[in-house]
Amino acid sequence: MGWCTMISGSLIQPQYKTKGMMKRYGSQGWLWGMLALLTACTQNVRPLLSAPGEWTHRVALDGPSRRSAFSFVVDNAAYVGGGTNSSGVALNDLWIYEPLKNAWTQRASLPGSARRGAVAFSVNKQGYVTTGLDNSGTPLNDCWAYDPATNSWTQRKAFGGSARSHAVAFAIGSKGYVTTGRAETDRKDLWAYNPATDNWARKADFGGAARQGAAVFVIDGRAYVGTGNNNQMAQNDLWMYDPATDQWTERHKFDKLMPLKSYGVGFAGNSRGYFLLGDGQTNEVWEYNPTADSWAAQTSFPGGSRHHAVGFSINGKGYVATGGSGTSVYDDLWEFTMP
Repeated sequence: MGWCTMISGSLIQPQYKTKGMMKRYGSQGWLWGMLALLTACTQNVRPLLSAPGEWTHRVALDGPSRRSAFSFVVDNAAYVGGGTNSSGVALNDLWIYEPLKNAWTQRASLPGSARRGAVAFSVNKQGYVTTGLDNSGTPLNDCWAYDPATNSWTQRKAFGGSARSHAVAFAIGSKGYVTTGRAETDRKDLWAYNPATDNWARKADFGGAARQGAAVFVIDGRAYVGTGNNNQMAQNDLWMYDPATDQWTERHKFDKLMPLKSYGVGFAGNSRGYFLLGDGQTNEVWEYNPTADSWAAQTSFPGGSRHHAVGFSINGKGYVATGGSGTSVYDDLWEFTMP
């Protein structure tokens, strides 16, 4: 394959040969030649390492710009789909992002209705998509399983709660969970999905007020849900759910200086959780320490304020993609190296 094979997923063709190096650079040709080779190989290539707390711009989604998409992660690859395009039309396409290649590839489209405001989670190497709004604005409750190994979808048992949109979803252990969201009114019921039995079970209601547009992250087998709005009233509380006890516990609210927001992004890594963006028109990033039950500001998001983006984490890196602000709709992707 040559000297330059793959650097952070980018294939680079060799520009120097060892024989030519020795001829050109003399007795120290190997050393100098390798330095030249390294320079040639790393031009215009994504950096091998990013400093903790640093944001790095990655390749944009190949598909249409969108907001209100869904995302899930399987085997260190992210899947992003659905949402609405710049014309407000709901989508049903699916794209895989592979960080090592820094590349997007289209996969099989969701067979169900095109949708926005859906939720997704992954369990046992499969992704699950449920709820959302179709192109007419009708709430949905169907559930679909995606198998990356076969690039195929299978319809599963419909979501156990009422049809809704802008809920939150997470996975812990062998189950997926869906809570909050908007049906005829804002909701706070929690439902657990067991893929082994294809069954939904009602669990303890979310501890805070009913809401839509919340954000979530998972740390050490516990989910943390916060922000969002209840009847257009912004919420600043944070609640921890422990599936082992089926109980919610209130944790430290956002500090007064933190802007309230809905339709933001959450992700976690290295035993820390992160909330950012949302309709508060801010690019601030806030890090949560569950041991200290405290919040601290982190490096601001450089892609500009937005809402209805997607967020996910892979191998100690957090990612933010798509979203909108005003009439603008985005397709960009940003990577955050978590401290």
